[in-house]
Amino acid sequence: MSFGKIEKPSGATPMSDINMTPLIDVMLVLLVIFMLTAPLLTSSLKLNLPKAEGVKPQAPDPQAIRLTLLSTGQLNWGDETIDLAQFKQRLAPLKEKNPEVHLKADEAVPYGRVAEILGLMQHSGLDRIAFLADKPVNVPAEPAQP
Repeated sequence: MSFGKIEKPSGATPMSDINMTPLIDVMLVLLVIFMLTAPLLTSSLKLNLPKAEGVKPQAPDPQAIRLTLLSTGQLNWGDETIDLAQFKQRLAPLKEKNPEVHLKADEAVPYGRVAEILGLMQHSGLDRIAFLADKPVNVPAEPAQP
């Protein structure tokens, strides 16, 4: 009987390359997600704001109420379309807080409609109203202050 050396199988050798399949799968999923969500981010209202020379861009106030009057006569509170009855109901509890209101009205909206909305806001006690407009194209930019 001979005694020989019993060989043990060597352990797994370390991998010297990276498995790229999971990385590629994750990247393809992210690409699909961005392709689906990108068109949703650009949806906005078609609005032709009046042009004014004194317009200065401001950071949007998250506390402010955004009202938009479309040329079709629709009134939007933020992103939601409401009618006058709903508008009056929403104005009632705001008298105590007196938040700032940002009013955007299309150029084609009749002045009577804008005056009606302003009258309802003032009647409910809101007096911090800002009108939003675009800067005219041909007006040069303001020089930088030293």
